[in-house]
Amino acid sequence: MRNISDVIEAYLKQVIQSSQSDVVELKRSEIADRFECVPSQINYVINTRFTLEKGYLVESKRGGGGYIRIIRLQPESNEELIQEMQLASNQPLTQQAAFDLVERLKDEDLITDREKRLMEKMMHRDILDIPLPHRDFIRAKMFKELLTTIKMHG
Repeated sequence: MRNISDVIEAYLKQVIQSSQSDVVELKRSEIADRFECVPSQINYVINTRFTLEKGYLVESKRGGGGYIRIIRLQPESNEELIQEMQLASNQPLTQQAAFDLVERLKDEDLITDREKRLMEKMMHRDILDIPLPHRDFIRAKMFKELLTTIKMHG
């Protein structure tokens, strides 16, 4: 059985997909009421499943009339997407951020499922058995090199 976070994520993605725009505005309280959960559950889903690495920009206004604006980032080309990702990898990359970027490469059909699994395996903390913060710097450097390879041979 899927957990509530998965259900909320699927719902929000469906709302974005069915909208005529890459921008949707939602009321946190209305979503919480719909799924009979606390608003903090909605915050959790948005903060973990709608990240920049996954291709979303989120704006939030708190308070009585508060809303959440989710913007789906659609690069003009594969080259533009790779450039955005190269910029993101100029800073240390956590395992989760790296996995999110790899997932986005797969979603955009820039890599195969097999390549996705290989990339995730080599960037996993069990393989990069180096103390932080060095591990995140090395992961970013590795990811950047992978992007260069994809760009050259893609």
